Formats: sequence, C-alpha cells, structure tokens
Amino acid sequence: MYAGLNNFFKKYFKDSTIFRYGFNISPMYRRSTGRIKFVSDDLLTVKVEIPISIKNKNYVGSIFGGSLFSATDPIFMIQLINILGKEYVVWDKKATIKFRRPAFSSGFVDFVFTDHEIETIKERVKIEKEIDLVKEIKITDKSGSVVFAEVSKTIYIANKQYYKNKRRN
Repeated sequence: MYAGLNNFFKKYFKDSTIFRYGFNISPMYRRSTGRIKFVSDDLLTVKVEIPISIKNKNYVGSIFGGSLFSATDPIFMIQLINILGKEYVVWDKKATIKFRRPAFSSGFVDFVFTDHEIETIKERVKIEKEIDLVKEIKITDKSGSVVFAEVSKTIYIANKQYYKNKRRN
C-alpha cells in the first residue's frame, strides 16, 4: 500500500517531501511518537525528533524505551530503498538498542549516509550479490551531548535478480 502511494505521489512531489510527510501521517509511524523533522533532497540525511509527551511517558516520567526504539526502526531501510532504487532488495535484518540514561526530554536522531557509503554499497553488492550493512546511531538530547540510547541496525542489501533466484532455490 505505502509503495503504491509513494509511486503515485512521485508524480507531484519531491522524494524528500513524500518521505517526510508520508512517515509523519502514517499510522504505523505516528504510534512510535517520532516525527521526521528534516529530509535532504538526496535522502542521504533524515532528522527525527521523539518529543516527550503523555503518549510516550513511562511510569517514572521518561520516554518509554519502545518509543525510542520504534521511532528509529524503519528509517534506514526506507531511506536505502529510496536511494538505491528498484535494482536492489533492502530488508531490516537485526536491531539492538542499548539504553544509556533515561530520556526526560525529547530525543533527537540523525540518520546519515554519505555518497561514498552509497557507492561502496553498490560496489559490494555488484561483487558479492548480497551484503549485511551495520549502521549505528545515537538518540540524544537537543544539544547532542546527552546520549539516551545507542541503536545498531543490520540491514540486508542484495541485487534484486540474485535475491529472486535465491528465493526460488
């Protein structure tokens, strides 16, 4: 459903606009309480805020750990799907979160890929046909100095034709 809507809106809006507003109005992402605040035109940078509110406060008044995690969960995968294009298959494979300190204020996360990383991914997939990419991020306060949590994501990336053939066997 979301991919179909994305294809329709591509006729009228920039990819970055669709990414930002699509996530922010999607019921699945809204429940995480995360909000996409910025998406670069090339989709290489996405900035997320996890505002503290009555919707995500836990028993002791900090942001519920599940909200911190779910607000970060889908971003890298969808980011890569849109950056790499239709010749690639991208899946979330593994994720871990290490809570560092309670989040008594809003959390902030930057999801960043460099042009060099994207070229390296394409080169590796061209040679290896499928790879696992590990990306690490930190959920911080507004100043970036207090780390609430560290998230590690393992993302599976494959050549689409290779992936289809592998699934048949």
